[in-house]
Amino acid sequence: MSKLPSVLAHLPFPAIASPLFIISNPQLVIEQCKAGIVGSMPALNARPAAQLEEWLIEITETLTAYNLAHPDKPAAPFAINQIVHKSNDRLEHDMAMCVKYKVPIIITSLGAREEINAAAHSYGGVVLHDIINNKHAHKAIEKGADGLIAVAAGAGGHAGVKSPFALIQEIRQWFDGPIALSGSIATGDAVLAAQAMGADFGYIGSAFIATHEARAADAYKNAIVDSNSDDIVYSNLFTGVHGNYLAPSIRAAGLDPENLPESDPSKMNFGGDAKKAWKDIWGCGQGIGAINAVVSTAELVARLRSEYAAARQRLAL
Repeated sequence: MSKLPSVLAHLPFPAIASPLFIISNPQLVIEQCKAGIVGSMPALNARPAAQLEEWLIEITETLTAYNLAHPDKPAAPFAINQIVHKSNDRLEHDMAMCVKYKVPIIITSLGAREEINAAAHSYGGVVLHDIINNKHAHKAIEKGADGLIAVAAGAGGHAGVKSPFALIQEIRQWFDGPIALSGSIATGDAVLAAQAMGADFGYIGSAFIATHEARAADAYKNAIVDSNSDDIVYSNLFTGVHGNYLAPSIRAAGLDPENLPESDPSKMNFGGDAKKAWKDIWGCGQGIGAINAVVSTAELVARLRSEYAAARQRLAL
């Protein structure tokens, strides 16, 4: 068993909702937490920057009130994602807000920095860092991250190419802390499979785009419902980092999904107008064949929990 920090040790359901650029908002995060999974959002979704404090107040006050009203069934904690890339000129401000409101979990992406980890640890926060290979995993832990999010092949948005079997196996040879597995996880069966191979949590993103609470266009939600893994394209054209995207959105932008040029990684940008790529070119993972309708967050998590229980029963666990 992994050594889990207290904030992650007693989740009602072993899943973490991934932070969805542009799409995640306080309403979605709150409903995820109330349903029993870690809810999350990118700090950069709050625009202008001053809005982040308003959102943190809304989330913390709402969840505190919920927990007081439901002491026997408290909400799961929430997480804020920080993009640690040099192009993020809001990082210092956004991290200061997380410290001020004592955000329980910080998810760091695209760079591991000791000062960010130290800031979270100053108030007892936990840091989980996105990685796509064993080398990056080592660096993240060496710089003070508490746990890892193993982004394997098939994950939505920025994703690696490693098989989850290989990635988790290699990390578990040296790391006994918390690991969440990302990549095509859209069912309770997949969450149990992630645990079976050594992860502690399933990390679920694309399925939550097709929920009522998600701040996504109806066309985006419907495209997820209507598509499957054959409609996912892996490309670095849009941000300079390889990621998975929905082919229908690429066609709608006037591009051929089967003949996309390569991008220069030096053009990577997560400030200014970076959100335009995500607004028009829709990130999505390969697990969407399991998504058949736009539902509420509560309904989605209920389905995941039911499938998870059924899978355990099939295996007599």
